[in-house]
Amino acid sequence: MVTENTLPSPLVTVFLFAHQDDEYGVYELIHQSVCQGRQVMCIYFTTGVRSTDDPSTRNRESLAVLNDMGVPADNVIFAGAALGISDLNLHRSLREASDWFEAWLLSHSHIDEMFVTAWEGGHPDHDSLHAIAVHTCVRVGIANVLRQYSLYNAFNRPKPFFRVLAPLPHNGRVDLTSIPWSRRLRFLKYTLRYSSQRGSWVGLFPFMLLHYVLRGTQAVQGTSVERLQERPHDGPLYYEHRKFATWPDVRSRIQEWRAQKDNSSIADD
Repeated sequence: MVTENTLPSPLVTVFLFAHQDDEYGVYELIHQSVCQGRQVMCIYFTTGVRSTDDPSTRNRESLAVLNDMGVPADNVIFAGAALGISDLNLHRSLREASDWFEAWLLSHSHIDEMFVTAWEGGHPDHDSLHAIAVHTCVRVGIANVLRQYSLYNAFNRPKPFFRVLAPLPHNGRVDLTSIPWSRRLRFLKYTLRYSSQRGSWVGLFPFMLLHYVLRGTQAVQGTSVERLQERPHDGPLYYEHRKFATWPDVRSRIQEWRAQKDNSSIADD
């Protein structure tokens, strides 16, 4: 006889974000996961603001959008706030973030889907989170569940232009899912709810609109630990255009962190 205590646990889908509002890259995936009855977990790895600023407004904005999509607040973790990792500083906090994430993964079972920001040179926090996710999932033996989603990059774009929701060919095959028109409109409305980020969304929204009108797809790609040794794409990266960081600095910090982690066992962390 099947009782409440013997019912199978729901499968878990984990979404990894660097900043509040990064969920715009996976609206359709979140919707599908909720509709399938999966337990959806969302983790934010930075505060999304400068070290001297309060992240509570950004937290509330993302919580409101996620709640509307069916993700309860208890399933949203602001790890970056707990760890004191501010915007633009994840590549300087790789050890702290990866140690926390590794411990979290080891304490959670039934994860069979995980999505992380792409390795695309758009923002140093996005690429740093990608490195953390790929390396840590390999360490704990669940690399097969991890996939990546694009937010923005400067591949084949002159300064100061960029591409939105445009996966890099360097990251392998792209799997596409068509988004119904009704949800495209709903998702566009969600982007208007990040009031604290109006400055950023003035630049992002036109490209989001074009994407939903012309393509209207959710795109994901596989991940590869080998890609962590490669420049995301030829030419200047978008975060270099913006002077957020340089590729040599991000690369050297990731290489140093990976070497340290590879010389330690999971039990030692």
